[in-house]
Amino acid sequence: MADLGLGTAGLGDVFGEVDDEAAAEVVAAAAGAGIRYFDTAPYYGFGRAERRLGRALSRLPPGSFTVSTKVGRTLTDGGCVFDFSAAAVRRGIEGSLDRMGLDRVDVVYLHDPDDHEEEAASEAWPELCRLRDEGVVSAIGVGMNQWEMPARFVERFDVDVVLLAGRYTLLDRSGERLLDLCGERGVDVVLGGVFNSGLLIDPRPGAWFDYAPAPADLLARAQRLREIAASAGYDLAACALAFAAAHPAVSSVLVGVTSAGQLRANLAAFRREVPRELLHRLTSGG
Repeated sequence: MADLGLGTAGLGDVFGEVDDEAAAEVVAAAAGAGIRYFDTAPYYGFGRAERRLGRALSRLPPGSFTVSTKVGRTLTDGGCVFDFSAAAVRRGIEGSLDRMGLDRVDVVYLHDPDDHEEEAASEAWPELCRLRDEGVVSAIGVGMNQWEMPARFVERFDVDVVLLAGRYTLLDRSGERLLDLCGERGVDVVLGGVFNSGLLIDPRPGAWFDYAPAPADLLARAQRLREIAASAGYDLAACALAFAAAHPAVSSVLVGVTSAGQLRANLAAFRREVPRELLHRLTSGG
């Protein structure tokens, strides 16, 4: 059974402003509830999420948590740019460690190399391997909103873990082939975006799907899924989390929140056991 992890994009003000105290409360609440995996990236608030996460983790016992961050979307004085060169990867890790106050990091992903596959494969990936050999990084992988390129990396390289966002959900199961491949190769999968930008929490007019207003057909599908879940006495969010966690290749499911209250709601939903027959109804269209 997969564990629940905390995604920290919200702590970098990506979804609205969050103050330092609220961010610290989220991490403390997560740790207190038994969450041990925290995912972040320089891109989230241009370093803000990493700094806030690092300050909060400094209050926890060393070795009691796992942290992942990302390289490829590189911080510069002018913002964040794509750079998958070996030098940028090493500078990126050094910057992340400095912002989080750590001397090593557990997991590093290539961050959205959609339009940079050749450079990511020929420069960034070998540098990640060197960092893993040096002990600066324990595990390496690729994190994306598509499944095809991660599958090519899994087939070509010694990938430890894949972070797949939004492509294995109750509304979009296109990433199932990647998950099956990872299962065959012994590669861990972390799933993000399992609510598809909130559509699988509250499917109402005006809701978003994958960072944009939801098309009418997807909104109707999500509303139908909510009806099926409700008829069995379950919230759609609990079903979405249960579906994501059920695949045997999945080791963690990430949720992103901006308050301790949201975190507690996600924890309650994640911990509710959803019958397999209900998940089958939801994935077969009712």
